[in-house]
Amino acid sequence: MTQRSAIADTICRTIELGVTITDAAIDGEDRTHLFCQLLDPKNTCPTCGQAGRLRDHVDREVADLPIVGHPTRLHLSVPRYVCAATDCTTSVFRADISAIVAPRAQVTRRTTTWIMRAMISDKMSVKAVAAAVGLSWNTVNTLALAAVKKLAAAPARLAGVRVLGVDEHKWKHVRGKGDPNFVTVLVDLTPIVDGTGPARLLDMVAGRSKAALKDWLGARDQGFRDRIRVVTMDGFTGYRTATAEALDKARVVMDPFHVVHLAAEKLTLCRQRVQQDTCGHRGRSGDPLYGIRRTLLTRIGLLTDKQKTRLRGGLDAREEHVAVAVTYAIYQELIDAYEQPTKRDSKIAMYKLLKKIKTGVPAGLSELAQLGRSLWSRRAEILAYFDTGASNGPVEAINGRLEHLRGIALGFRNLTHYILRSLIHSGQLAESLRAL
Repeated sequence: MTQRSAIADTICRTIELGVTITDAAIDGEDRTHLFCQLLDPKNTCPTCGQAGRLRDHVDREVADLPIVGHPTRLHLSVPRYVCAATDCTTSVFRADISAIVAPRAQVTRRTTTWIMRAMISDKMSVKAVAAAVGLSWNTVNTLALAAVKKLAAAPARLAGVRVLGVDEHKWKHVRGKGDPNFVTVLVDLTPIVDGTGPARLLDMVAGRSKAALKDWLGARDQGFRDRIRVVTMDGFTGYRTATAEALDKARVVMDPFHVVHLAAEKLTLCRQRVQQDTCGHRGRSGDPLYGIRRTLLTRIGLLTDKQKTRLRGGLDAREEHVAVAVTYAIYQELIDAYEQPTKRDSKIAMYKLLKKIKTGVPAGLSELAQLGRSLWSRRAEILAYFDTGASNGPVEAINGRLEHLRGIALGFRNLTHYILRSLIHSGQLAESLRAL
């Protein structure tokens, strides 16, 4: 190898492919062409294992890593050999270059890894990656989807998952509210609980139902199901039933956000009912309850003095507003239960509150009575939060990132592509790129 070739191989890192540069050129499309020879070609016949006799060389052109911002093409001079064994069924064969480029592939293996790293770590779009490597959008997209399928299917990816987050996600915002527009999102929360890293998207399943979650869990091996100790979710009973049937050793946790959100919904319904009863119409500007509709849902400790005055004035404006005032007080007490100094104090405060509103709620507080029955029926999952410390907050964060992904992609029509692209975006696959 000449000194000039050694320098070129070092700069272009072709030496790590097992080839050396013999020539180079630039074409009219601003692409760099590197002509290379194999350093140690194997002349062993793949059928009989005997050494072959060199016949000629063929050119194999593949895309490689961009060099100083320009697309690169490798021209591999691949030796062809004639098998010396007279009884061998193979007469002519090529030197094996599968370590450099996969059979019938258009890019080197390391280029596929570079494409995935650019999309996963650098958040580059398919269009930007395609321009960098000088390939079409469809080619890069096909390579990325095939690679993420391989990475997502690796058994090691599910190893160590002990805390699972489950939630629904609307992937297609079109007319109608049916299940085809929703998917069930499954997130590994173990790194969050252990304090070792961020949550990661494991998979997405079409639909939001008991069957969707149960079928996904059933498709995993028994070892995976036995490792799951905690499953966090919202108030959807289908997910709870599926978890109980498929993961008999797991503890279900109802997320604090959804518990508080459920109470906020009941408070809003109570305000709207009282508004209609007292004013005979929906909320309008100037109506006492309508003017404090947002303030009612804000934690007391975050209110300014002016907001507190408006709040008290709205609740005291009429005697009939007492139902709203009582429901509001329970709503604030529910929030305070999560903010106690210790988990034990929070658990005790929450249990006392749930017990207080489960029965015996005075007439005229129908929304509060319904809230009490709902929360009491899920008390085991609500109280489990204080023992496990696991919540669905990171799952909601991933949902938000997926909303952004769909927005910058101007929407998706193919669910399979959307799931795979979501795994690229939020699946924490960077650590698995060596498998490519």
